[in-house]
Amino acid sequence: MHFRQLSLIALAAGIAFPAIAQDAPVVSEEERVSDDIIVSARRRDESLMEVPIAVSVFSGDTLAAQGAPDITALQRQAPNLTLQVARGSNSTLIAFIRGVGQQDPLWGFEPGVGLYVDDVYIARPQGAVLDIFEVERVEILRGPQGTLYGRNTIGGAVKYVTKKLGDEFRGSVRGAYGSYNQIDLSGTVAVPLGQNFAVGGAFLWSQRDGYGENLTTGVDQYDKDVVAGRLSAEFDNGDIFIRVAGDRTEDRSNPRHGTRLQGNLGLPAFEPTKSVYDTRAGIGDDNYVWTQGVSLTGEFALSDAFTLKSITAYRDGRTDTLIDFDNTPGPVLDIPAYYADNQFTQEVQLLYEGERLQGVVGAYYLDGHAEGAFDTVVGGANLTTYTGGQVDTKSIAFFGDLSFDVTDKLRISAGLRWTQDKKEATVLREDYLGIRSPYFGNPNAIFFRTRTDYTNDATFDKLTPRISISYQPNEDLNLYASYGQGFKSGGFDMRGDAIFTPNTVNGYKPETIDSWEVGMKGAFLDRSLFLNLAGFYSNYKDQQVTVQAPSGATVVSVVDNAGKAVIYGFEAELRAVPTDNLQFVAAFGYINADYKEFLTYIAGGNEPVDVSDQRSFQNTPEFVINANLTWSIDVGGGRLGFTPAVALRSAQQMFEFASPLDQGATVLVDASLNWTSDNDRVTVGLHSRNLTDERYRVGGYNFPGALLGNSIIGYYGPPRTFAITGEYRF
Repeated sequence: MHFRQLSLIALAAGIAFPAIAQDAPVVSEEERVSDDIIVSARRRDESLMEVPIAVSVFSGDTLAAQGAPDITALQRQAPNLTLQVARGSNSTLIAFIRGVGQQDPLWGFEPGVGLYVDDVYIARPQGAVLDIFEVERVEILRGPQGTLYGRNTIGGAVKYVTKKLGDEFRGSVRGAYGSYNQIDLSGTVAVPLGQNFAVGGAFLWSQRDGYGENLTTGVDQYDKDVVAGRLSAEFDNGDIFIRVAGDRTEDRSNPRHGTRLQGNLGLPAFEPTKSVYDTRAGIGDDNYVWTQGVSLTGEFALSDAFTLKSITAYRDGRTDTLIDFDNTPGPVLDIPAYYADNQFTQEVQLLYEGERLQGVVGAYYLDGHAEGAFDTVVGGANLTTYTGGQVDTKSIAFFGDLSFDVTDKLRISAGLRWTQDKKEATVLREDYLGIRSPYFGNPNAIFFRTRTDYTNDATFDKLTPRISISYQPNEDLNLYASYGQGFKSGGFDMRGDAIFTPNTVNGYKPETIDSWEVGMKGAFLDRSLFLNLAGFYSNYKDQQVTVQAPSGATVVSVVDNAGKAVIYGFEAELRAVPTDNLQFVAAFGYINADYKEFLTYIAGGNEPVDVSDQRSFQNTPEFVINANLTWSIDVGGGRLGFTPAVALRSAQQMFEFASPLDQGATVLVDASLNWTSDNDRVTVGLHSRNLTDERYRVGGYNFPGALLGNSIIGYYGPPRTFAITGEYRF
C-alpha cells in the first residue's frame, strides 16, 4: 500500500469510529436514546437490531439533508459499496457490494446487485440512478439474497422504499439552485378520498449545465436534464392494503464522451483538454433514456398470524445513445447504439407471525425481454462491425425462510430457494465496408462477412440454502452467525464473436458464491452508542467477467467464467449521540479479494488460459472509511445543524487487468448546513459536495493500438459544487 493511502487511512481513523444506520442529522432526546429503526430486509417489518444480516439503512430525510443528488451518494455512506453512474451515461447504474457486481450494462447481462423499488425488482441498470424524492428509506443488504427476495441476487440488494400515502392530507414542495446553473424542483401530494382510500403523486424536474464542454460540437458535457414522476392510489383499512402505482423517468442529458488520457498514435497531434470534463468527440450529442412501470401490491391479513402478499409489476424502457471511444472529431472508434427491455414479474408470499415461529414462503415469476444493437465504427479501416440481438428470460422460483425462537434469547433461521432460469438468445455480428452499417443510417455500406449468427437456448437451475443463528442476551445486544449461497444463472454474450471464439455460441456458465458471516449489533452507554460489526468470508466460483479487446480492425468481447476467488473482509458501522446537540456517524470497510484461478479466452480460440496472477477485482477498494459529524442548536424558532463529512476510498482498478485508467486513493469532503422549523414545515439548506475539488475517475474504456486510435478515455466524478435548498411541507 502506498504511503499516501496509509496516511489518509490513519487520518480518517483518528477522527472516526466504526457506523450504524443513520437518523435525521438534527438530534432529539427521543432519537438519542432510541434505535428502533424498522426495516423490511427479511420481508417483514422488524427492528434493525434483530436482523441477523449486515444491513445499512438511510432515511430519505437524512439523504436530503446531506444534499444527496441520487442513490449513488450512498457510496459515501455504507462500507464496501460501489454505486456509480456508468461510463458514457447519466442515468445507468453500476453497483458492487463486497466485490460482487456487474460493470457491463449491455442487454442480456444480469446485475450482481439487485435493485428493488417497493419490492419490485428492476432487471436493467438503464434509468436506475434513482433521484432522492418521496423516499422513506433506502436499505442496503450485503451478501447473497434469495430465500426472502423475489429475484436471486448474488452480491446483495439495494431496496428503495417510498412513503405510503396515509390517511391525512399532506404535501411538499422542494427547490434547489446551485453550481453550473443547477435547478431542481420537486413536489409531492397525498390526498385522502373518503375512508381508507387515498391518491398521491410525486414529480421531479432536475437540470444542470455541464461540468465541461464538447470542444467539437460546442454543447455541454456532464449536464443533466431529467424529468421523473410517480402516481399511486392506496386502500388501507388495517386488514387489507392495496396499492396501484405507476412511474416514468425521462433523461435527455447529453451523452458523456469522456476525456482522452494518452496520445493518438498516428492521428493528428494529441492536445490534452484543459478540463477532464471536456471532450473533442465528433460522433454527435443525441441521447435519450426513458423507463417506466406499473405495479399492483396487495396485502391481506388472513388472520392474526397469516398475511398474504402479492406483487405484480410490468416495466419497460429504451435507451438511444452515442459513444465516442476515441474522443476525436473523426470516426476513429465510434459506437451508435440502442437498448430496449421489458419485464413482467409476479410474486406471491405467505407470511406467518407466531409466538415463537416467524417466516415467509413464496413463489416468483419473471418474463423478461432485452434487446439492442450497436455499430463499432473503425474509421481508419473504413470498417463497421454491426452487433445486434436479443435475449428472452423466463424465471420461476420457490422460496421459504423460517425463524424459530429456541428460547427468549436464542433464535435460529433457515431458508431454501429453488430457481430455474430459461434463456433464449439471438446474436448477429456482421462486417461492412463503410462508416456505419445500414442499421444505423448508411444504406451504401457494403456487407462482406458474417462474424456471428446464431440462436440458442439454455436452462439453469439451482437449489440455494441459507442458515443463521443469533443470540440476544438482552434487547441491546445481538450476536449472530450465518451462511448463505448465492447464484446467478449463465447466459449468452450479446457481443460474442464466433470468428474469435467459436464456442461463444454455447454461452457461459452460472456463477455461485458461498458466503459466511459473523456479526454483532449493539447499543451501549445508555443507548447513546450504537455499533454494528461484521466479518465475512466468501468462495466465489465461475465469476462472469466481460473483457473487451482489440482484434484486427474491430473490438471483440469475451465473457469468461473466471474460475475461483476468495473474498474476505470486515465492516464496522457506528452512530454515537453523546448529547442532544451532537451526533457522530461512521463506517469502515476492509476487503481482500483474490483470484485463485482466472480462466480466459481473451487470446481467442477454444482453450482458456489461467491468468489469475495478472488479475484483480474491479471497483473494489481495499479500504473504505466514511464519517460525518452533526452539531445542532436551537436558533430562530427552529433547529440548525451543521454536518461535515469525509469519504475515503483506497486505490482501485477499473477492470480486472491493470490499466492507465486505474484510480488512486481518493478523499471526498462534503458539508451541509440545515435549518428546520420547530413544526418541521420549513427546511432551508446549504450544501457543498467535493469541497476540495478532487478529480477522480469512475469509469473508462481501454482500447490501445494505432488502428483504434489508442482510445484510452476516462470518466470523472463531479467537481466541487454548492447548492442552496428549500422545502415547505403542508
